[in-house]
Amino acid sequence: MADPIMSQATARAHSNIALIKYWGKRAGPRNLPAVGSISVTLDGLYTDTTVVFDRALSSDTAELDDKPADTARLTPFLDLVRARAGIETRASIVSTNNFPTGAGLASSASGFAALSLAATRAAGLDLEPRELSILARQGSGSAARSIFGGFAEMHRGVLDDGSDAFAEPMLDADDWPVEIVVAITDRATKSVNSSIGMMGLDERSDYYQAWVDHAETDLASMRDAIAARDFETVGALTEMSCLKLHGLMMSTRPGLIYWNPATVAAMLAIRTLRDEGTPVYFTIDAGPQVKALCAPGHGESVARALERVPGVLETRRTALGPAASVIA
Repeated sequence: MADPIMSQATARAHSNIALIKYWGKRAGPRNLPAVGSISVTLDGLYTDTTVVFDRALSSDTAELDDKPADTARLTPFLDLVRARAGIETRASIVSTNNFPTGAGLASSASGFAALSLAATRAAGLDLEPRELSILARQGSGSAARSIFGGFAEMHRGVLDDGSDAFAEPMLDADDWPVEIVVAITDRATKSVNSSIGMMGLDERSDYYQAWVDHAETDLASMRDAIAARDFETVGALTEMSCLKLHGLMMSTRPGLIYWNPATVAAMLAIRTLRDEGTPVYFTIDAGPQVKALCAPGHGESVARALERVPGVLETRRTALGPAASVIA
Protein backbone atom coordinates (compact mmCIF):
# COMPACT_ATOMS: atom_id res chain seq x y z
CA MET A 1 0.00 0.00 0.00
CA ALA A 2 1.06 3.64 -0.34
CA ASP A 3 2.55 4.97 2.87
CA PRO A 4 -0.23 7.27 4.19
CA ILE A 5 0.28 10.52 6.07
CA MET A 6 -1.92 9.16 8.85
CA SER A 7 -4.18 6.14 9.25
CA GLN A 8 -5.75 4.57 12.33
CA ALA A 9 -8.01 1.86 13.72
CA THR A 10 -9.33 0.81 17.13
CA ALA A 11 -9.92 -2.81 18.11
CA ARG A 12 -11.29 -4.62 21.14
CA ALA A 13 -10.12 -8.07 22.23
CA HIS A 14 -11.13 -10.03 25.28
CA SER A 15 -9.01 -11.78 27.89
CA ASN A 16 -9.04 -15.56 27.98
CA ILE A 17 -8.31 -18.21 30.56
CA ALA A 18 -6.75 -21.52 29.62
CA LEU A 19 -8.55 -24.66 30.73
CA ILE A 20 -5.70 -26.84 29.47
CA LYS A 21 -2.68 -24.71 30.21
CA TYR A 22 0.13 -23.37 28.07
CA TRP A 23 3.54 -23.03 29.69
CA GLY A 24 6.93 -23.25 28.02
CA LYS A 25 8.34 -22.34 24.63
CA ARG A 26 9.99 -24.20 21.78
CA ALA A 27 13.41 -23.08 20.64
CA GLY A 28 13.48 -20.33 18.02
CA PRO A 29 12.63 -16.67 17.51
CA ARG A 30 8.89 -16.82 16.80
CA ASN A 31 7.47 -17.33 20.31
CA LEU A 32 6.44 -20.90 19.58
CA PRO A 33 4.59 -22.80 22.34
CA ALA A 34 5.98 -26.04 23.70
CA VAL A 35 2.46 -27.39 24.23
CA GLY A 36 -1.01 -26.72 22.89
CA SER A 37 -3.79 -25.22 25.00
CA ILE A 38 -7.56 -24.82 25.21
CA SER A 39 -9.22 -21.70 26.59
CA VAL A 40 -12.41 -19.74 27.05
CA THR A 41 -12.71 -16.06 26.12
CA LEU A 42 -14.25 -13.74 28.73
CA ASP A 43 -16.90 -11.19 27.82
CA GLY A 44 -16.35 -8.99 30.86
CA LEU A 45 -12.56 -8.49 30.62
CA TYR A 46 -11.24 -6.70 27.56
CA THR A 47 -8.64 -4.37 26.06
CA ASP A 48 -9.34 -1.48 23.69
CA THR A 49 -6.38 -0.44 21.55
CA THR A 50 -6.02 2.39 19.04
CA VAL A 51 -3.12 2.39 16.59
CA VAL A 52 -2.29 5.49 14.54
CA PHE A 53 0.37 5.31 11.84
CA ASP A 54 1.60 8.89 11.55
CA ARG A 55 4.40 10.08 9.28
CA ALA A 56 5.06 12.94 11.71
CA LEU A 57 6.38 10.44 14.28
CA SER A 58 10.09 9.64 14.41
CA SER A 59 9.60 6.62 16.68
CA ASP A 60 6.81 4.46 18.03
CA THR A 61 5.04 5.69 21.16
CA ALA A 62 2.73 3.88 23.54
CA GLU A 63 0.30 4.63 26.35
CA LEU A 64 -1.30 2.02 28.60
CA ASP A 65 -4.07 2.87 31.03
CA ASP A 66 -3.32 6.62 30.69
CA LYS A 67 0.40 6.20 31.43
CA PRO A 68 3.43 6.15 29.09
CA ALA A 69 4.46 2.59 28.21
CA ASP A 70 7.72 1.05 27.09
CA THR A 71 7.90 0.25 23.37
CA ALA A 72 10.78 -2.26 23.58
CA ARG A 73 8.38 -5.17 23.07
CA LEU A 74 5.97 -3.28 20.83
CA THR A 75 8.26 -1.88 18.12
CA PRO A 76 9.53 -5.32 16.96
CA PHE A 77 5.91 -6.46 16.83
CA LEU A 78 4.86 -3.43 14.80
CA ASP A 79 7.82 -4.08 12.51
CA LEU A 80 6.16 -7.37 11.56
CA VAL A 81 3.03 -5.46 10.53
CA ARG A 82 5.03 -2.77 8.71
CA ALA A 83 7.00 -5.37 6.75
CA ARG A 84 3.81 -7.13 5.71
CA ALA A 85 2.12 -3.87 4.69
CA GLY A 86 5.18 -2.45 2.92
CA ILE A 87 5.29 0.73 5.01
CA GLU A 88 7.84 2.34 7.30
CA THR A 89 5.60 4.76 9.22
CA ARG A 90 5.99 4.90 12.99
CA ALA A 91 2.90 4.47 15.13
CA SER A 92 1.30 5.63 18.34
CA ILE A 93 -0.51 3.04 20.46
CA VAL A 94 -3.11 3.93 23.09
CA SER A 95 -4.44 0.96 25.04
CA THR A 96 -6.75 0.55 28.03
CA ASN A 97 -7.76 -2.50 30.05
CA ASN A 98 -11.00 -2.66 32.00
CA PHE A 99 -9.30 -4.97 34.53
CA PRO A 100 -5.99 -5.00 36.45
CA THR A 101 -2.98 -5.08 34.12
CA GLY A 102 -0.18 -7.62 34.48
CA ALA A 103 -1.83 -9.25 37.48
CA GLY A 104 -2.47 -12.75 36.17
CA LEU A 105 -5.66 -11.97 34.23
CA ALA A 106 -4.19 -12.37 30.73
CA SER A 107 -3.88 -8.69 29.88
CA SER A 108 -1.06 -9.53 27.47
CA ALA A 109 -3.41 -11.92 25.65
CA SER A 110 -6.15 -9.36 25.12
CA GLY A 111 -3.57 -6.61 24.61
CA PHE A 112 -1.64 -8.24 21.77
CA ALA A 113 -4.80 -9.59 20.17
CA ALA A 114 -6.26 -6.07 20.10
CA LEU A 115 -2.95 -4.64 18.89
CA SER A 116 -2.74 -7.23 16.10
CA LEU A 117 -6.16 -6.33 14.75
CA ALA A 118 -5.87 -2.56 15.21
CA ALA A 119 -2.35 -2.36 13.74
CA THR A 120 -3.10 -4.48 10.68
CA ARG A 121 -6.28 -2.58 9.88
CA ALA A 122 -4.57 0.78 10.38
CA ALA A 123 -1.80 -0.42 8.03
CA GLY A 124 -4.36 -1.28 5.35
CA LEU A 125 -4.30 -5.05 5.88
CA ASP A 126 -7.33 -7.32 6.26
CA LEU A 127 -5.96 -10.61 7.61
CA GLU A 128 -7.93 -13.80 7.99
CA PRO A 129 -8.45 -14.91 11.64
CA ARG A 130 -5.80 -17.64 11.37
CA GLU A 131 -3.25 -15.13 10.09
CA LEU A 132 -4.16 -12.74 12.90
CA SER A 133 -3.73 -15.56 15.41
CA ILE A 134 -0.25 -16.35 14.09
CA LEU A 135 0.67 -12.66 14.27
CA ALA A 136 -0.75 -12.20 17.80
CA ARG A 137 1.16 -15.28 19.02
CA GLN A 138 4.43 -13.53 18.19
CA GLY A 139 3.59 -10.86 20.75
CA SER A 140 2.11 -13.14 23.43
CA GLY A 141 1.51 -16.88 23.17
CA SER A 142 -1.95 -16.69 24.75
CA ALA A 143 -2.95 -13.75 22.50
CA ALA A 144 -3.38 -16.22 19.66
CA ARG A 145 -6.48 -17.53 21.44
CA SER A 146 -8.00 -14.09 22.17
CA ILE A 147 -8.54 -13.54 18.45
CA PHE A 148 -11.49 -15.93 18.88
CA GLY A 149 -14.54 -16.01 21.12
CA GLY A 150 -16.08 -18.86 23.11
CA PHE A 151 -13.89 -21.95 23.37
CA ALA A 152 -10.63 -21.95 21.38
CA GLU A 153 -7.72 -24.32 20.93
CA MET A 154 -4.12 -23.25 20.33
CA HIS A 155 -2.08 -25.72 18.28
CA ARG A 156 1.54 -26.21 19.25
CA GLY A 157 2.63 -26.85 15.68
CA VAL A 158 5.82 -28.57 14.58
CA LEU A 159 7.20 -26.29 11.85
CA ASP A 160 10.07 -23.96 12.63
CA ASP A 161 8.46 -21.06 10.75
CA GLY A 162 5.43 -21.12 13.07
CA SER A 163 2.90 -21.37 10.25
CA ASP A 164 1.12 -24.26 11.97
CA ALA A 165 1.16 -22.70 15.47
CA PHE A 166 -2.19 -20.94 15.62
CA ALA A 167 -5.49 -20.97 17.47
CA GLU A 168 -8.90 -21.80 16.07
CA PRO A 169 -12.43 -21.73 17.47
CA MET A 170 -14.07 -24.80 18.99
CA LEU A 171 -17.46 -23.51 20.18
CA ASP A 172 -19.05 -20.07 19.98
CA ALA A 173 -19.93 -18.33 23.23
CA ASP A 174 -23.63 -19.12 22.83
CA ASP A 175 -23.08 -22.79 22.02
CA TRP A 176 -22.44 -23.67 25.69
CA PRO A 177 -23.04 -20.69 27.99
CA VAL A 178 -20.84 -21.62 30.95
CA GLU A 179 -20.07 -18.78 33.34
CA ILE A 180 -16.84 -17.54 34.88
CA VAL A 181 -16.37 -15.80 38.21
CA VAL A 182 -13.01 -14.13 38.72
CA ALA A 183 -11.89 -13.68 42.33
CA ILE A 184 -9.31 -10.88 42.42
CA THR A 185 -6.97 -11.27 45.38
CA ASP A 186 -4.28 -8.73 44.42
CA ARG A 187 -4.45 -5.85 41.92
CA ALA A 188 -0.69 -5.31 41.76
CA THR A 189 1.52 -6.31 38.85
CA LYS A 190 2.93 -9.77 39.49
CA SER A 191 6.58 -9.97 40.46
CA VAL A 192 7.63 -12.38 37.66
CA ASN A 193 5.93 -12.07 34.27
CA SER A 194 5.04 -15.16 32.30
CA SER A 195 7.67 -14.76 29.59
CA ILE A 196 10.47 -14.67 32.15
CA GLY A 197 8.92 -17.51 34.14
CA MET A 198 8.92 -19.76 31.07
CA MET A 199 12.55 -19.24 30.12
CA GLY A 200 14.87 -22.24 30.10
CA LEU A 201 12.44 -24.67 31.69
CA ASP A 202 14.21 -27.73 30.28
CA GLU A 203 17.16 -26.82 32.52
CA ARG A 204 15.25 -25.27 35.44
CA SER A 205 12.69 -27.99 36.24
CA ASP A 206 13.04 -31.74 36.61
CA TYR A 207 9.35 -32.12 35.72
CA TYR A 208 9.20 -30.05 32.54
CA GLN A 209 9.60 -32.93 30.08
CA ALA A 210 6.77 -34.85 31.75
CA TRP A 211 4.57 -31.75 31.34
CA VAL A 212 5.34 -31.63 27.61
CA ASP A 213 5.01 -35.39 27.10
CA HIS A 214 1.51 -35.59 28.61
CA ALA A 215 0.07 -32.44 26.99
CA GLU A 216 -1.50 -34.13 23.97
CA THR A 217 -3.38 -36.60 26.19
CA ASP A 218 -4.85 -33.76 28.24
CA LEU A 219 -5.85 -31.84 25.11
CA ALA A 220 -7.54 -34.86 23.55
CA SER A 221 -9.51 -35.54 26.75
CA MET A 222 -10.64 -31.92 26.93
CA ARG A 223 -11.70 -31.85 23.27
CA ASP A 224 -13.91 -34.89 23.86
CA ALA A 225 -15.42 -33.45 27.03
CA ILE A 226 -16.23 -30.11 25.38
CA ALA A 227 -17.77 -31.83 22.36
CA ALA A 228 -19.98 -33.86 24.72
CA ARG A 229 -20.84 -30.79 26.86
CA ASP A 230 -19.66 -32.88 29.83
CA PHE A 231 -19.22 -30.16 32.44
CA GLU A 232 -17.99 -32.45 35.21
CA THR A 233 -15.17 -33.82 33.06
CA VAL A 234 -14.29 -30.37 31.68
CA GLY A 235 -14.10 -29.06 35.22
CA ALA A 236 -12.01 -31.94 36.53
CA LEU A 237 -9.56 -31.61 33.65
CA THR A 238 -9.39 -27.85 34.20
CA GLU A 239 -8.46 -28.20 37.87
CA MET A 240 -5.96 -30.95 37.06
CA SER A 241 -4.22 -28.83 34.42
CA CYS A 242 -4.13 -25.85 36.78
CA LEU A 243 -2.53 -27.82 39.59
CA LYS A 244 -0.04 -29.48 37.25
CA LEU A 245 0.94 -26.05 35.93
CA HIS A 246 1.53 -24.62 39.37
CA GLY A 247 3.37 -27.77 40.43
CA LEU A 248 5.67 -27.22 37.46
CA MET A 249 6.11 -23.57 38.41
CA MET A 250 6.98 -24.45 41.99
CA SER A 251 9.50 -27.04 40.77
CA THR A 252 11.31 -24.43 38.69
CA ARG A 253 14.65 -23.18 39.97
CA PRO A 254 14.05 -20.68 41.51
CA GLY A 255 10.51 -21.76 42.39
CA LEU A 256 7.63 -19.61 41.15
CA ILE A 257 4.89 -19.20 43.75
CA TYR A 258 2.14 -16.89 42.49
CA TRP A 259 -0.46 -17.78 45.11
CA ASN A 260 -1.27 -15.76 48.23
CA PRO A 261 -3.40 -16.84 51.23
CA ALA A 262 -6.60 -15.64 49.58
CA THR A 263 -5.80 -17.68 46.46
CA VAL A 264 -5.68 -20.86 48.52
CA ALA A 265 -8.77 -19.90 50.51
CA ALA A 266 -10.74 -19.32 47.30
CA MET A 267 -9.64 -22.68 45.89
CA LEU A 268 -10.79 -24.44 49.05
CA ALA A 269 -14.08 -22.49 49.04
CA ILE A 270 -14.78 -23.67 45.49
CA ARG A 271 -14.12 -27.28 46.45
CA THR A 272 -16.46 -26.89 49.42
CA LEU A 273 -19.17 -25.49 47.15
CA ARG A 274 -18.73 -28.48 44.87
CA ASP A 275 -18.92 -30.92 47.75
CA GLU A 276 -22.22 -29.24 48.65
CA GLY A 277 -23.61 -29.77 45.15
CA THR A 278 -22.68 -26.64 43.17
CA PRO A 279 -21.13 -27.47 39.77
CA VAL A 280 -18.01 -25.30 39.93
CA TYR A 281 -14.25 -25.82 39.41
CA PHE A 282 -11.25 -23.54 39.78
CA THR A 283 -8.36 -22.56 37.59
CA ILE A 284 -5.45 -20.13 38.09
CA ASP A 285 -3.01 -18.74 35.55
CA ALA A 286 0.40 -17.21 36.31
CA GLY A 287 -0.82 -14.97 39.09
CA PRO A 288 -2.84 -14.97 42.32
CA GLN A 289 -6.33 -14.59 40.84
CA VAL A 290 -8.76 -17.52 41.02
CA LYS A 291 -11.21 -18.16 38.20
CA ALA A 292 -14.28 -20.26 38.92
CA LEU A 293 -15.71 -22.22 36.00
CA CYS A 294 -19.44 -22.52 36.67
CA ALA A 295 -22.15 -24.54 34.96
CA PRO A 296 -24.79 -22.31 33.33
CA GLY A 297 -26.97 -20.57 35.89
CA HIS A 298 -24.61 -20.90 38.87
CA GLY A 299 -22.38 -17.85 38.49
CA GLU A 300 -24.35 -15.59 40.83
CA SER A 301 -24.28 -17.97 43.80
CA VAL A 302 -20.58 -18.72 43.28
CA ALA A 303 -19.76 -15.00 43.14
CA ARG A 304 -21.60 -14.42 46.45
CA ALA A 305 -19.66 -17.24 48.09
CA LEU A 306 -16.27 -16.01 46.83
CA GLU A 307 -17.01 -12.45 47.96
CA ARG A 308 -17.12 -13.81 51.52
CA VAL A 309 -13.63 -15.35 51.29
CA PRO A 310 -11.13 -13.36 53.40
CA GLY A 311 -8.66 -11.55 51.13
CA VAL A 312 -10.84 -11.55 48.01
CA LEU A 313 -10.90 -7.88 46.98
CA GLU A 314 -13.63 -8.14 44.37
CA THR A 315 -15.28 -10.59 42.02
CA ARG A 316 -16.04 -10.26 38.33
CA ARG A 317 -18.83 -12.41 36.96
CA THR A 318 -18.76 -12.89 33.20
CA ALA A 319 -20.20 -14.90 30.37
CA LEU A 320 -18.08 -16.18 27.54
CA GLY A 321 -17.03 -13.47 25.13
CA PRO A 322 -16.83 -12.74 21.42
CA ALA A 323 -13.96 -12.66 18.95
CA ALA A 324 -11.72 -9.64 18.61
CA SER A 325 -13.32 -6.89 16.54
CA VAL A 326 -12.68 -3.47 15.05
CA ILE A 327 -14.75 -0.90 16.94
CA ALA A 328 -13.61 2.33 15.25
